[in-house]
Amino acid sequence: MGVNRAGFGISDDGVVREAATQEIIRRYFRYQCEYAMGLVEKDTVERLRLFMEDLQVSEESRKVVRPAREAAQEAQRTGKGHVGIFCGAAIELADGTIVTGKNSPLLHASSSLILNAAKHLAGIPDSMHLMPPSITESLGRLKKEVLKGREVSLNLDETLIALGISTTINPAAQAAVEKLPELRNCEMHITHMPTPGDEAGLRKLGVNLTSDPGYSTSALFVS
Repeated sequence: MGVNRAGFGISDDGVVREAATQEIIRRYFRYQCEYAMGLVEKDTVERLRLFMEDLQVSEESRKVVRPAREAAQEAQRTGKGHVGIFCGAAIELADGTIVTGKNSPLLHASSSLILNAAKHLAGIPDSMHLMPPSITESLGRLKKEVLKGREVSLNLDETLIALGISTTINPAAQAAVEKLPELRNCEMHITHMPTPGDEAGLRKLGVNLTSDPGYSTSALFVS
């Protein structure tokens, strides 16, 4: 079908308009992050902002943005963040349910979110731990004492590995792992640009990610 005939393939104009609007918002977030990293010019971000003004939509017209930001604010109110950094994350499941997560000394916000989402899908109580302390503490020691990392907080890639190991001794962890494929194509937002470990894990899960253009750490340079 040629481009000039594409309109004839649209059966629901409202659905197509909404999908196009959401894609504009996603690209706006993407270009804000690329501008923060010095990859695009400010004009690129401004063009998307003007598109959004014409459509009378805002960043929070994306359903997962406000819950993610509220989770970060809650982390700050309760002091649950890590080394003065407070991050939030939110995902919209296939049935429309919004699940959130916050960072802590143990987990990145993305890690907390994915565990919470898997628990919700598997019907596992929030209070139940999926990963035994022996596993998370061993990974923490490896990161800090052997690999000389700056922090022991687990990114998503590391968390998924720890969760996989936990399935051998915890049936709840196995139930959670079996629900992870249901996260594919879900919409997700985090209040900071993902670390490489978080980004790798989210890419493997297949979520549609956006993020605010902030950094999740104050340690941006290595001396």
